[in-house]
Amino acid sequence: MHELSISRYIAAPTAKVWDIMVNRQNEWWCPAPWRAEVVHQDRRPGGACEMTMFGPNGEVMPMRGIYLAWDEGRRFVTTDAVNGDLEPSGPFMIGIWQVEPEGEGTRYTASARHWSAEAMAQHETMGFTQGWSACAHQLAALAEA
Repeated sequence: MHELSISRYIAAPTAKVWDIMVNRQNEWWCPAPWRAEVVHQDRRPGGACEMTMFGPNGEVMPMRGIYLAWDEGRRFVTTDAVNGDLEPSGPFMIGIWQVEPEGEGTRYTASARHWSAEAMAQHETMGFTQGWSACAHQLAALAEA
């Protein structure tokens, strides 16, 4: 499996982290100064998920995919292999975002599974560790406030 992953302890209850994770994505999903705007979410397996990421220099990156899993309060899984119309659009990765209780706080883990070693290496070169860690930090800051 060609997986990249980050994990972070967040000093907040799991229910609070989950709520912010799924209902306030615009606030933490992209590492600043980038920002995300959720366009549409059908939170169920097979449901469409669409957002647009905006960069500080006018970059616009639309992202369309589907949910492969939605386990309320625990995890969601997406892929860009197909979009909400079930049209091929990738594939680049399967993304997995999950939370679980750890002590008095929450363990947040985000992983990206890729179809090939080349795609994984491309994601690493794009700054996976730095970018996804920055997003985890932004999520933690919201949850711990």
